[in-house]
Amino acid sequence: MNTPNQPLRAIYRKILNFCQRPRNAFFIAFFVYGLYAIRRGMLQGPSQFNYYAYLSDAFLHGQLNLRLIPGSVHDLVFFGQQYYLYWPPLPAIIMMPLVGIWGVNINDYLFTLFFASLNVALVAHLLHTATNHKVVNLSSNKIGLLTLFFSFGTVQFGLAPMGQVWSTGMILGFFFVALSYLAAITLDGWKAFFFTGLAIAAAFLTRNTLFLPGIWPAYQLIKSHWHKGFRYLVGGSLLASAPILLAVVGMLLYNFARFGSPIDFGLNYHLMAPRFLNDYQLYGAFNLYYLPKNLFYHFISYPLPLRPDSVEGGSLFLLSPVFFGLFWGLVRYRRNLSTWILLLTIIISYIPMGLLMGTGWVQWGPRYSLDFTIPLLLLTSLGVENWSDLLLFALTYISFLHYLIGVKYLIG
Repeated sequence: MNTPNQPLRAIYRKILNFCQRPRNAFFIAFFVYGLYAIRRGMLQGPSQFNYYAYLSDAFLHGQLNLRLIPGSVHDLVFFGQQYYLYWPPLPAIIMMPLVGIWGVNINDYLFTLFFASLNVALVAHLLHTATNHKVVNLSSNKIGLLTLFFSFGTVQFGLAPMGQVWSTGMILGFFFVALSYLAAITLDGWKAFFFTGLAIAAAFLTRNTLFLPGIWPAYQLIKSHWHKGFRYLVGGSLLASAPILLAVVGMLLYNFARFGSPIDFGLNYHLMAPRFLNDYQLYGAFNLYYLPKNLFYHFISYPLPLRPDSVEGGSLFLLSPVFFGLFWGLVRYRRNLSTWILLLTIIISYIPMGLLMGTGWVQWGPRYSLDFTIPLLLLTSLGVENWSDLLLFALTYISFLHYLIGVKYLIG
């Protein structure tokens, strides 16, 4: 005999079964992000800070400084009477074919939400793949819930519909980090080493700190190929390192060509917001001085009710409480070395953002945490394996509510 709840449970399972498929996850995310991007102004053209398109235009015309000057020069580098970007160049390189066709007015909202939607599909695929390779052990329902959680209950939702150079770089950086984890888990032999290294190199050329989330993929490569012996591991490591070293050399040459020094990223000349000037002159871009404030706004502060400092961020765990599963994962799998490598990857990846001059303002939630969200999701997945679907659903729903409020507030 059917109980009154059985039809609802059947619908619930069908919805999660639909959402856990990568292709479906992509289109759901693209539709929702698109609606918010339209509210943000996507139909009126590119954002005010579509800087990567201007750098693409410069590359297409054989120069490193901007040929065309955008309407706003906030956060650009002004050096030698020319404007530059201090962000690494790969997003601009990816945009070059589009800029070559449509010029600098290509829609960065659409560009960013496309890759943000790909990120959602990659997360769904990664969770399936990690389960199949026994990195985690998730049911289809939990994969569906975690995919929805990532899409609409984390900082990903606060970045996807925004366009602008900051969001675009972070979304693309996550894309390449996700590819590195997929390569390390799914591939074998020289392909695993090479493509993992290539993805990390691409991540580094998108955001220079994104070689740090490569710690766990490096461990996974060594673990999965340990049986092939020391010489093989040395050769594989050299193969993985080659594209990363080329990326580092390329970045140093790029800096030298622009500013006359390979280690000068242009930060000393960048047109930062006035609120940062005094601290930058006293402490520079990275300093322990910034750590207490950053820790507070990244892990402790709760931005509700809304107030002026809400856009400084908000606690990673309070806004996205599914991530409390991390602690369950540490306890349940405390004898598993992979667990501690995941935690080490998260901690080391956080160090640059903890020491950084700004919290990430303007943001909802700690947006820089997107850099280590892949290892964070894997460690959380270990923790929620034995949670009831009801508990995971409830915490996912709370995360949704937080980010629905926050994204609406950011859009204005």
